[in-house]
Amino acid sequence: QVQLLESGGGSVQAGGSLRLSCTTSGRAVHTYCLAWYRQAPGKEREGVATISIGGITNYADSVKGRFTISRDSADDTLWLQLNSLKSEDTAMYYCAAVRQSFLVSDFCSDFKNYNYWGQGTQVTVSS
Repeated sequence: QVQLLESGGGSVQAGGSLRLSCTTSGRAVHTYCLAWYRQAPGKEREGVATISIGGITNYADSVKGRFTISRDSADDTLWLQLNSLKSEDTAMYYCAAVRQSFLVSDFCSDFKNYNYWGQGTQVTVSS
């Protein structure tokens, strides 16, 4: 089982940047795919970015070229760098995890596979 704890959210003006982090704990976290999701008020939760244990990344079209996901192999911390923020990026951001499967191609890239969740950190972008 994996435990996830997000931090780094806050309020920023449009065009600004933030860096979110997710501290992970539990057994064999290095064998887990990691991801970021977000949920805006009144909307469903949506996938933002994923990263495999080998560092392969995948992004939602809405954040490509602006957000960067990364993971630190030393302590399995997950990061999300948010640049060129827009008001529509305002949401609660969650990190997520799932044990990587090598039986299915692009397993980590599929946002539907994730089953461990953090509590979230709020990002508010003002225009």
